[in-house]
Amino acid sequence: MTGGGRRTARSRTKSGPDSGDGDPSQTARPSLRRHRDRSKSGGGFLRNLDVNLKYVLGAGAVAFLVIFFMVNHLVKPAEEAKRPRVVTPFPAPKIMDLPQFQGEHRESLYWGTYRPHIYLGIRARVPRSLLAGLMWIGVTDGRYSLRHVCQDSDGLSSYGWTSHNGRDFGHQVLVDHGTVLATSFLKSKEVGSGYGGDWAVRIEVQSPKSTPDKEIWKNSHLFFYLADEDGNALDMSTDALKNRDLTLLASGTKSDIGDWQLHLKSTDDIEMHYLGFRTPHMHNLSDLVQENLGAQARKYGGLQLSDSTHHSSNVLVFQISARIPVKMDIAFVSGVGSERSRVKEHVSSLTGESLTSRLEEKQREFNNKFEKTFNLADKLDKESIVVGKAAIGNMLGGIGYFYGQSKISVPAAANLQRHNDYLSYWPAELYSAVPSRPFFPRGFLWDEGFHQLLIWRWDIRICLDILGHWLDLMNIDGWIPREQILGAEALSKVPEEFVPQHPSNGNPPTLFLVLRDLIDGMKAKKFNAAESDKISSFLESASDRLDAWFQWFNTTQSGKEKRSYYWHGRDSTTLRELNPKTLSSGLDDYPRASHPSEDERHLDLRCWILLAADCMHSIGTLLGKEDKTIKDYSATAKLLADFDYLNQMHFDAADGAYYDFGNHTEKVRLRWKEVVVGSNHATRELVRDVLERPTLRLVPHVGYVSLFPFMRRIIPTDSWILEKQLDLISNKSVLWTDYGLRSLARTSTLYMKRNTEHDPPYWRGPIWMNMNYLILSALHHYSTEDGPYRDRAKVIYDELRGNLIRNIVRNYHQTGFLWEQYDQSKGNGKGARLFTGWTSLILLIMSENYPQS
Repeated sequence: MTGGGRRTARSRTKSGPDSGDGDPSQTARPSLRRHRDRSKSGGGFLRNLDVNLKYVLGAGAVAFLVIFFMVNHLVKPAEEAKRPRVVTPFPAPKIMDLPQFQGEHRESLYWGTYRPHIYLGIRARVPRSLLAGLMWIGVTDGRYSLRHVCQDSDGLSSYGWTSHNGRDFGHQVLVDHGTVLATSFLKSKEVGSGYGGDWAVRIEVQSPKSTPDKEIWKNSHLFFYLADEDGNALDMSTDALKNRDLTLLASGTKSDIGDWQLHLKSTDDIEMHYLGFRTPHMHNLSDLVQENLGAQARKYGGLQLSDSTHHSSNVLVFQISARIPVKMDIAFVSGVGSERSRVKEHVSSLTGESLTSRLEEKQREFNNKFEKTFNLADKLDKESIVVGKAAIGNMLGGIGYFYGQSKISVPAAANLQRHNDYLSYWPAELYSAVPSRPFFPRGFLWDEGFHQLLIWRWDIRICLDILGHWLDLMNIDGWIPREQILGAEALSKVPEEFVPQHPSNGNPPTLFLVLRDLIDGMKAKKFNAAESDKISSFLESASDRLDAWFQWFNTTQSGKEKRSYYWHGRDSTTLRELNPKTLSSGLDDYPRASHPSEDERHLDLRCWILLAADCMHSIGTLLGKEDKTIKDYSATAKLLADFDYLNQMHFDAADGAYYDFGNHTEKVRLRWKEVVVGSNHATRELVRDVLERPTLRLVPHVGYVSLFPFMRRIIPTDSWILEKQLDLISNKSVLWTDYGLRSLARTSTLYMKRNTEHDPPYWRGPIWMNMNYLILSALHHYSTEDGPYRDRAKVIYDELRGNLIRNIVRNYHQTGFLWEQYDQSKGNGKGARLFTGWTSLILLIMSENYPQS
């Protein structure tokens, strides 16, 4: 993964929600009345002065127009001029303002499971939403513990969406030690529903046969809550808590959806308690619930909420306790205040047997669409298909909506008047898939390109929506922050030192992978007329932003040599890193030149720029543009694809491999050094020790970077260099394993070496699915092109594809998860688990869906 935040995504403890807010119970409701001074002295004063009222009004109007002109034409431009460029939005209409993203499309995506960091979290795609979520009490080491936010420390055996269509249906299974929870989500738009429609959640709790026969495992305690980010008071109905024949739990109103109600139905014997409180903070709701439970347990010795509520609560929590097994349906109904409201009818259709029937129908639709899209029935066994469904289900179920302001790191030399060492980006929204719900539940720019390779094949309109949100985050210089940490909930998952984004650093422009795919798909008639029109309209609207993005890379990341590039942001002064990391490349600790400098030439970035230039030329051609810019893109792509020029810059004929170039020596090591700190206290730390003066040379490390020209299909099919690439790929002493291709060759001096005392190897050996997918794609290409190495490419392709599928399927059924990376020695999952970002590309490998160019 990319960035320091990836490696150390730790939850931070913040102060309680009421700090500085005073006693919430004493908060007075604001008066809705306006008080006006009805003094009559003014009229008498004018009469006494004998002033013509018409002249006064005329002069006032002129004065108003003058002031209005000055504010808009003098003051505002001055304010804009003071705004630093790095936090100035790109000066073009927002892509998300296109008609195709309004109306029915926008409403159809209003509600969703858009809180991926929560085991079950629902919200709307608006900045200040009504939130819903599930908590429950689990048992760890014989002790009770509250579950809410996805985190490894909970120790769930497995969890994730087994099915999800990205729009109105999802089914999830969570195995928590001796308890199995199944949650289903359904969205519905009926006559009389408010904006965005209604939704329902079914929760079922079971105990496996292997569960110990102890009382602690026989009861379930679930907590379903509603919270209003706007602070609107929510009304609780206590009747349903006392009479099981009544279903209404809560009600309220939101300006966009109108009046709403929340209902609960269950045929099981359930006990209910509740808690209502007021707080502006939504990222630590589980802490507040846990505090209440703890206080109650100390007073009364039981696990139950206090049955208390604040007079203007914006958070309502309902505890549902029952013997296992238990099943319940929760229905949210909107538009209840309208003349066409059909509350009872809607609640009935979203609960009980009707909900069962509708969920079964949605599951059938999912299964049918899955087979139609990926055609796996005749290719793979049932175990593999289960993994494929989990891959797409978790990818779509992990899509989130975020709103907030990025923090942008600014060097002290910038001399900007500010109290912090960062600037705030403009308030922005992001609709995006996420790499991992427990570890990285936020947007990552280079991951998103890989995510969309899968998503566009499932739902092109969701794909375009996500791409539009990302491109709308571009600033006036064409830069997009590579990690999006928007809002308090996202911030709560990231250590403070990793929050600010650096405007000099890029990230692989993988969105061009998707755009290239879409253009090829249009040429191949993979889209219907309506879809093609929407893609063309999107590209037309996005072209200026894409051009600015390309120019940002082409200027800020350029090297000394013509059409050479290097990733900016490496630390040339480090005393503790064995090889200074290149976080902006996404490949973090992959070996580069030992001594960062402006002389570097990074092979992977060169190939990314080639992809971008070629894609921009294709977009221009598709849109019928014939200006100089399109010709420049064609010339740039042609030069970067020039085989001889590539070899001159990056090829080592003796090794038959492509390398980076830079100021480098192999004689660098980490050694223990004793240092004195404090009051003559001695300690040891690992420091970098350089034993030889570096020289400008190729950097002799074979790995993923070496294969970028192969991945981009630059190498001619009849070149002996192609044979050399196949040798490197298939050699067990270099990259080949029985589980996939390792990220760095065993022959490298930095293979599986730590980069610092605290940084284990990351891209120095383990197997990563995104790079294996691109390599497989190239193998597939060369296995279908005429040439002397066609048959060999096919053999390697078949074996590599089989190895990847077998290992991912085996790991999933053994552990219950897809993983961030896989061990190169035994194939076991490593790093973050429930990593359903680019590891989900295994589904495209199963279905043999690869880019055409």
